[in-house]
This record gives sequence, structure tokens and C-alpha cells, in this order.
Amino acid sequence: MSLEHTWPAWGLDEAGRGPILGPMTLALVALDAAAATELRGLGVQDSKRFGAGPKAQELRASLTVEIRRLARVCVCVEIHVDVIDEHTFRGQLNVLEQQTALRLLADAGTPEDAHIIADGCRIFTPLQRSYPRLCAVDKGESAHVAVAAASIVAKHARDEAFSAIAARYAADFGPIAGGGYLNKATRRFLDAYNKVHARLPPEARKSWGAEKVDAGDQLSLMAD
Repeated sequence: MSLEHTWPAWGLDEAGRGPILGPMTLALVALDAAAATELRGLGVQDSKRFGAGPKAQELRASLTVEIRRLARVCVCVEIHVDVIDEHTFRGQLNVLEQQTALRLLADAGTPEDAHIIADGCRIFTPLQRSYPRLCAVDKGESAHVAVAAASIVAKHARDEAFSAIAARYAADFGPIAGGGYLNKATRRFLDAYNKVHARLPPEARKSWGAEKVDAGDQLSLMAD
């Protein structure tokens, strides 16, 4: 089903839900039809398809410049580790994303009747109470160029945040490959840091591995 029939279109997506290191980011991008056409021509697509290496990061950075140039609205917010931990330990990571998205939409002046496409059916469907025309879909980056653009902006912001973390510790612990996901390089860094400091670094999510959602994780938005 094509969702690209109403303009302007507002795309909403996050990056960094799963890593153990660093923040999560959430981006909102509003495009008109002309901007969408131009961004498709520039290769805007799901940011995950670009990979995680330096070339992929450079591509996301250059596309983010073009998205910001062409978009009616392009905003991104960073959700810090301590906030992620607080909500994840309560099984309310979805609620955190929902509340952050609502603030982002409100701060951007998004009209109540806006055509919004959000990536993540279970997470973002409750936002229809505030934005009735919002369409929450899985794999939204493939369904609409506005979501693909938001995906790139969010992932670029996450790239930059993690690069700053990696640079902070490079001299003492060496490079940290993998974008903060719990791979061998990240585990090696965490073990080495813990050996020196007897704790995890402040950029590590203490809640990583905890149950992220519970059965009531959407009640705050869905209750009358």
C-alpha cells in the first residue's frame, strides 16, 4: 500500500533503541511533494541499508544536509541514557518514545490533522488520539520517503553522539567499533572500563537487557 498521496507528509522515526552505549534519537521531517521527489533522486532510503561504517556515516551526514535544506520541518531530539534507564526499568520504553514524539510534534507546530507516518505500529499507534490522521506502520522507512528522511536524520544524530563517546575513551581503551551495540569490541571496552573504575561508564545503559515493555506500557496515552 502506498502512503505517498498526501502532502505535506510528516515522517517520524527513531535510532538507537537497542545499543548498550549512548543515547536514543528521534527525528521528525516534514516534506512537500517537490522535496520528496528530489530526496528520492538523491538516494534517501532506510538509513539501516547504508550500514554502520565510516562511508555510511559520511553518506548519512551529507544526506542530512540535503534533508535539512529541502524539508519544511526537520527536528531531532536526543534521549539521554539516564532517561532511557528510568523508563526501561519500569517496562515503559514505548511510553518514553510516545511522550517524546508528542513533544516533538507539538514543538514543531504540527497541525492536528497532519498526514504523519511513524515507524513502529505498536509504539506509535496510540498517538492517533492526538493526531487522528497519523499512520503507524512497521518498516515505515520503506513505505514513505518522509520516514526514510527522518530515519537518516535520527541515525546521523546517533552516529555523532556515539562518535563523541568513542573519541572520549579512545586514548585509554582503544577504538570501539559497532555503534554501541553489544558486540565483541563493545564488551571488551566495558570489561576494560569496569576493571579500571569498578563500574560501567556513564554512557552505558544500566537497563540494557531488562524487559523494555510491559502489558500496560501504553496506558498513560490510551486512558481517557
